[in-house]
Amino acid sequence: MVEKLLSEKVAIITGASSGIGRAAAIRLAKEGAKIGLIDLKEKNAESVKQEIESMGGEAIITDTDVSDPHRLKTSIDEIVAEWGQLDIVLANAGINGKVAPIEDITPEEWDQTLTTNLKSTFLTTKYSVPHMKKKGGSIIITSSINGNRTFSGFGMSAYSSSKAGQMAFGKMAALELSTYHIRVNIICPGAIKTNIGENTFPEQDNLEKIKIPVNYPEGSQPLEHRPGTPDQVADLVYFLASDSSSHITGTELYIDGAESLL
Repeated sequence: MVEKLLSEKVAIITGASSGIGRAAAIRLAKEGAKIGLIDLKEKNAESVKQEIESMGGEAIITDTDVSDPHRLKTSIDEIVAEWGQLDIVLANAGINGKVAPIEDITPEEWDQTLTTNLKSTFLTTKYSVPHMKKKGGSIIITSSINGNRTFSGFGMSAYSSSKAGQMAFGKMAALELSTYHIRVNIICPGAIKTNIGENTFPEQDNLEKIKIPVNYPEGSQPLEHRPGTPDQVADLVYFLASDSSSHITGTELYIDGAESLL
């Protein structure tokens, strides 16, 4: 019988119903972790739960708006009450939000992106830490190459600012929480085939006035000439969740097929 390296571990994943969240939930469940699926789209999360259970794993769903402190704390507390511990956190929920020139983004649109991406990362960490302090564990933040290594996403100033903020927060948290043996790392995907485009609202006409021509060689991902997959990111999440990364914290890991090096 093959040993499952995350047996007896409990993980929570925000934005768990699709894309990177879904792939990570299934990957960690395959290694034996019990999975708390935190997402606003409970119907979509149900299919993830069913897939995990079909493999013999365990999962529960909490229908949660990650920008709402009360709902998020309640969800995390419910998951811990069910299984008695918390070992792994993937703060993954996020949107692209409004894509427009700075002068055309409204304060409300800016706040929506920063709240959904950055504030939710803070809230997820804040409400997880009390449950992790006794035994330690791993917190993984899904950031992006945008705002950390590339800045050519025209019209994405709010998104990039939120992703840069996640990087700074992750490093601050890594040092602060090290005394509790809680590791905090930041993954920075490039283009990944997910449905985040459904939460992207570009203003195409206004974007034309700020675009600067950029010419790439064939494809913008030199390594494979295609976007990455959620499963590839899930493999990285698993590595950071496992004891194989026991001496890694406060570190950003880029997973972009060399896209950000162009």
